[in-house]
Amino acid sequence: MGWLNIYAATYSEDHQSLFDFSQSYGKQLLWIGTALGLGLVILMLEERFFSTFSNLIYFGGVLLLIAVLIFGKEIKGAKSWFVIANTISLQPSEIAKYGTALALSKFVGEYNVKMQSFKSQFQAAAILIIPIILILLQPDPGSVLVFCSFIFAMYREGLSGNILLIGLGAIVLFMLAIILRVSSIDLPFELILDGKYILIIALTAIAGIVFWLIKNYKQAKFIVFGVLLICIGYIMSIDYIFENVLKSHHQDRINDLLGVTFDPSGAGYNVNQSKIAIGSGGFYGKGFLQGTQTKLDFVPEQSTDFIFCTIGEEWGFIGSFVVISLFMFLIIKIITIAERQKAKFSRVFCYCAASIFFLHFMINLGMTIGLAPVIGIPLPFFSYGGSSLWSFTILIFTVIRLDSERKYLLG
Repeated sequence: MGWLNIYAATYSEDHQSLFDFSQSYGKQLLWIGTALGLGLVILMLEERFFSTFSNLIYFGGVLLLIAVLIFGKEIKGAKSWFVIANTISLQPSEIAKYGTALALSKFVGEYNVKMQSFKSQFQAAAILIIPIILILLQPDPGSVLVFCSFIFAMYREGLSGNILLIGLGAIVLFMLAIILRVSSIDLPFELILDGKYILIIALTAIAGIVFWLIKNYKQAKFIVFGVLLICIGYIMSIDYIFENVLKSHHQDRINDLLGVTFDPSGAGYNVNQSKIAIGSGGFYGKGFLQGTQTKLDFVPEQSTDFIFCTIGEEWGFIGSFVVISLFMFLIIKIITIAERQKAKFSRVFCYCAASIFFLHFMINLGMTIGLAPVIGIPLPFFSYGGSSLWSFTILIFTVIRLDSERKYLLG
């Protein structure tokens, strides 16, 4: 399905053959063949190979992330790719993603590791932070989000739900701070109050109410005060992060998503055209190779980040529903496989794989319909690209290989 949709997204009268290897769909067919070859190799490996060499694969991925910062080619503002002979592009973060999933599974799977303890949480966070920092230096915020998704796997192994709430709170504060950073309120005595200080005053007022409600619990009051200070420090740092860590096109897309700016012909062009394409498909779609938005190149990156537009325009609501259902079935199936594992290493890895697929699916879908910022997250097995296809294939076949050994393990 992915291959046919790439063909539809890049179709032209001059190149009609499905096996034209000068076109992206022809190249994708080669990537599909090599990906299946990699999958067969994985099925022939011993189950203990993955746990034995997990740390080696992880450090290999980290070294590649360092190397790409030095020798990589900058594409669309990010130094994330190795380009070989000006024809083949490889993204080291895909290898690092797989290696990190293995290393995290190896660590969490050890008998003396309890995710409820601060020591274990710190060590698990260190495994994630190293590749995250290197990817931020590229910068590639989309891949950073993928690494953050591993928190779901750790949550299954006992990580406190409070950590998830803290992460959600950080996202909400970030969004509010971005929305308010361009606003101000005129106060008496010719004083103008910046938007972020409005948020700080609001949080301080909430903390004051909580203080009054828990006035008899001194220890709780210290916790509330500490949380307030952390929130204030975080809010004050958002301006720096937004201006100095994110590229200008990332800033524009986030501003457009949050309604800070409205630029349908600039930063919001991709999403605007994407929504037009999907909406024009209606219930049944326009039919295979009949998508006008796609054929006339109104949607940028239509074979990569915005491949779902082709599905929505040519196959309509019915086709979109089928694709979404297939992805949901895949993710639920991986979680089902995870829950029947007897080895902790296998269970954690399966949850890491499910987390990767879930985040890619949700963010990519959100990008195309304007519910998430455009950050270059491919749709698994649909978006054009060899590195991502290899990565997703290796994840799937590793899950299958680990699951095939479960009946030989002691409960």
